[in-house]
Amino acid sequence: MLKKRLAVLPLALAAAFGAHAASTTRYLIISENAKQIGEQVVERGDDGLTKVAFSYKDNGRGPDLAEQFRLGADGTMTEYSVKGNSTFGAVVDEHFTRKGDQAEWTSTSEKGNKTVSGPAAYLPLNGSFEVESIAIAALAAAPEGKLPLLPSGTLSQRVLDSVEVTGPDGRKQTVRLLAQTGVGLSPSFYWATSGDKPRLFGVIIPGFANMLEQGWQAAAPELAARQKAAESKMLADVAARLQHPLTGLTVVRNARVFDSEKAVVGPASDIYVLRGRITAVLPAGSPVREADNSIDAGGRIVLPGLFDLHAHVDRWSGALDMSTGVTSVRDMGNDNKQLQAMLDETAAGRLLAPQVVPAGFLEGESPFSANLGFVIKDLPAAQSAIDWYAERGYPQLKIYNSFPKAILKDTIAYAHQRGMRVSGHIPAGLRAQDALDAGYDEIQHINQVLLNFLVKPDTETRNLNRFVLPSEKVADLDFNSKPVKDFVALLAKKQISIDPTLATFAFLKQRDGDMNEPYAAVASHMPPDVARGFSVGTMKIDGDATLKRYEKSYAKMVQFVGIMYKAGVPIVAGTDDIAGFTLHSELALLVKAGLTPAQALQVATRNGARYTRTSNDRGSIVAGKLADLVLVDGDPTKNIEDVRKVSAVITRGFLIYPAEIDAALGIAPFVKDAPSLLKSDAPVTAGESGGNEGARARIGASALRHH
Repeated sequence: MLKKRLAVLPLALAAAFGAHAASTTRYLIISENAKQIGEQVVERGDDGLTKVAFSYKDNGRGPDLAEQFRLGADGTMTEYSVKGNSTFGAVVDEHFTRKGDQAEWTSTSEKGNKTVSGPAAYLPLNGSFEVESIAIAALAAAPEGKLPLLPSGTLSQRVLDSVEVTGPDGRKQTVRLLAQTGVGLSPSFYWATSGDKPRLFGVIIPGFANMLEQGWQAAAPELAARQKAAESKMLADVAARLQHPLTGLTVVRNARVFDSEKAVVGPASDIYVLRGRITAVLPAGSPVREADNSIDAGGRIVLPGLFDLHAHVDRWSGALDMSTGVTSVRDMGNDNKQLQAMLDETAAGRLLAPQVVPAGFLEGESPFSANLGFVIKDLPAAQSAIDWYAERGYPQLKIYNSFPKAILKDTIAYAHQRGMRVSGHIPAGLRAQDALDAGYDEIQHINQVLLNFLVKPDTETRNLNRFVLPSEKVADLDFNSKPVKDFVALLAKKQISIDPTLATFAFLKQRDGDMNEPYAAVASHMPPDVARGFSVGTMKIDGDATLKRYEKSYAKMVQFVGIMYKAGVPIVAGTDDIAGFTLHSELALLVKAGLTPAQALQVATRNGARYTRTSNDRGSIVAGKLADLVLVDGDPTKNIEDVRKVSAVITRGFLIYPAEIDAALGIAPFVKDAPSLLKSDAPVTAGESGGNEGARARIGASALRHH
């Protein structure tokens, strides 16, 4: 994920590298709201040693990395090391060497070696963008634009665009937009210099930040516009290839429908779908009158489309949602213009994506601010932001860590006046109880709930404390104490929904080198470089005693979700992590908390619709609602892990096969066979209708006059 690889650099770090460098390149990292949040400084020494300092701070956190490396004659690294801390404070200490055909690497989470011949690029687990710069040059010289990766995989690169930009003192240069594939689950886009030995010029991350060579920042808007256009074309091609239109009447036969209101599976039924909506649900085998298409569910359970109620959507994550049956997503914070563009693209069918219910992001100004949505400093600015969201149909507002507590109650009242629900993190200096008193309708994240019992008015929660304190102290929290019981009772009485994101917070107890729990069930299906990252620790965990305490705290967080659910507190299912697959893990953790598998599915369907105010359209399989259907092998109402076995998805009038998406992304499929779409011999298809109303009106005019 690119955000986790950005960085801020104090100038003192660069000075520490010495004054005898052959050349220095400095990149500035500028957030979407025009604030500098970081730097990357690359110093190339006369002796062939390159040193890089890379660090950034956004939302009160970010990595600090110091790299050094040497290149061989083929332009790939022969020596590499990086030390520092990752985004959440985990120690980074990674080394790589290649001598002849022998490559070796070691880090805090892995150790390996491999015999290799010819050029091969090492892929660090934590690194700066200078690693991409090395790859750009090596790929430019590689046959067919492909380069083997270590430990495994192949990196590919192709040119998408070229443009001349103007920089310091009117200097001009031509830069090219490159798309790299082979790392992660989506392409990476980089701007590079032109010529025989290209290097990184800049990185544009729309909606978040840009990193360009110092002095060339004025080029960012044009580069962003051209990159978005090139990316949109790629995405439109993907959507056209993987979304199969259902034209005319489609019948899904012999389906066992999950009743999300009663949390039970009903008898075999036939589901009729026309223009993206359910027209009827009849007993299986009922007479069918001139259906254009049919799909034999073969007795599979059919779920209403799943909801992920905590996402930060991007243009590529939708494929993962579709492949896992997530047809509706609540976006909990984004760049406003970027999100609006994605909503338009999805509505036009140009983007393979779920239907998005947006929550307006509202943050206050501080050194810890998250640079999303609107960042405000007073009540008029907050009200103006709420008006912007309300005018665009946002049903919910999300308040963040640095929001000014003095105007919280009035802000919430205004949002309620505009018809919006209000949720969020708990602003610094307040407890969850205070947020409820101010009018919150929902709380995001289990740590924000439990910090209610751990903080004082002067506790800083905009930095890593909001993760470290729960990890340290929840282990000793007495859930039977009166303050805890009274708080749970209040949540239930006010029907405050809780978005715990348990799967995301499993990182609190993950030791570097151990597989993170939510990914264990999917790691073997993932591309090697993605699976490799699942064992990289996030928190700084010093020793076995700390690990045991953090494990106990996390286990009690899971337990607390079950306590709230049994007390009648509404729970919703959200991820804030890898799209799609993490939702399945969230449901598994809800079962671990004490819900039955059927109740967990109810949370991801009925509750999803209820707390996005879309129950009139979604959340259950009944006539008149949107045809968001998920065909699943096995029985997830008995074994929640079966929810991963999605064989087909119907949404927005398209049929989508997860196996096709998996194949495109290098993911091993979770099901072997998918139900086929059978067309009638003479279907009524789009484009076959016609008329000549002008001529008819002329010959029928006299008759019409005598009606």
